[in-house]
Amino acid sequence: MSKIKVAQIITRMDWGGSSDIFRILSNGIQPERFDVRIIIGHTDYPSLKTQEFLSRFSGRVTVIEELQREINPFKDLCAFFKLYGLLRREKFDIVHTHTAKAGALGRLAAKISGVPKIVHTPHGHNFYGYFGPFLSRLIVIAERFLAKFTDKIIALTELERKDLIKFNVAGGDKVALIYQGLEFDAPKGDKDSIKRKFNIDPGEHVVGMVGRLEPVKGPEYFLQAAQEVLLEFKNTKFLLVGEGSLRTKLEKQARDSGLVDKFIFTGWREDVPDILSIMDVMVLPSLNEAVGIVLVQAQSMGVPVVATNVGGIPEVVKGGETGILVPPADAHSLATAISSLLKDAPKRASMGEAARTGVSGKFKAEEMAKKVSELYDDLL
Repeated sequence: MSKIKVAQIITRMDWGGSSDIFRILSNGIQPERFDVRIIIGHTDYPSLKTQEFLSRFSGRVTVIEELQREINPFKDLCAFFKLYGLLRREKFDIVHTHTAKAGALGRLAAKISGVPKIVHTPHGHNFYGYFGPFLSRLIVIAERFLAKFTDKIIALTELERKDLIKFNVAGGDKVALIYQGLEFDAPKGDKDSIKRKFNIDPGEHVVGMVGRLEPVKGPEYFLQAAQEVLLEFKNTKFLLVGEGSLRTKLEKQARDSGLVDKFIFTGWREDVPDILSIMDVMVLPSLNEAVGIVLVQAQSMGVPVVATNVGGIPEVVKGGETGILVPPADAHSLATAISSLLKDAPKRASMGEAARTGVSGKFKAEEMAKKVSELYDDLL
């Protein structure tokens, strides 16, 4: 019996949650049953795991340079025609697209080229919280159109599933809820030695944020909250782990606010589990968020979190139990929540243990791959 040919398409494999899920899924699908091909756009910041993944799939990876996240009519048209030619030539049984841009171009190309089954994972959505009312409305209309020839849409959270139905993008029978699978890596050193790498004293509190330094992640509110927290907890260091278009602005903001000695910009790091392990509090101040994978990673290590009450975050963080949820774009609420945990070690410990228990077993990589494989089988 011949293998089922599956094309997995995403715009880029830069450091981040969507690319991690894409990589873990592509790795986990049974090779004896599925012939998985990878189609990606240009990648600037691949993690070490992503580099190893692409090397392992060598010969089964196609890079389309014009396939990018930003809107560019000329490049988008080039990417579409390249996708169309590739999908028509290879005659895939299933095309599975990931994220908005790859989902739009990939699904259109798959439909026109005659691919039998089309699957899409949005990894969140742009229906609200990202753009103004007019553009958000256009996005909803576009997604309704694309959904007409999509056989299955995979939602990663219950909120995402409900929103797809609420905005009439797709009916409940077309939307499958499959929680993302993650890899839970243990730290590779003890806390004191890891702290020394960042010039942090053993007795200092550590509060950190891990994520892209982009407006939707709200890093400026983290920096503003740090100023307020330091008024009461001077023996605290703040870690900002990630890279993005806001870095230069944030570094200037830190200098202007007198936070140079208290704020550490680490850039992209491969040792995120190590960094999470030294945090007393993990913070994610996103204005919108599909899941917040780093929140799951932090909680799996027993780190209590402070996060915004947006998107799929409340499905990952149980407010008052495994962490504290605050309104978005509210630095004062963020600071108050961080301070409440720093001043109460027993509360941090109990929340951390509840967090560890809460995520245990819910986000298994093999379970995600198994459910997606079964979805493929059902479609065919």
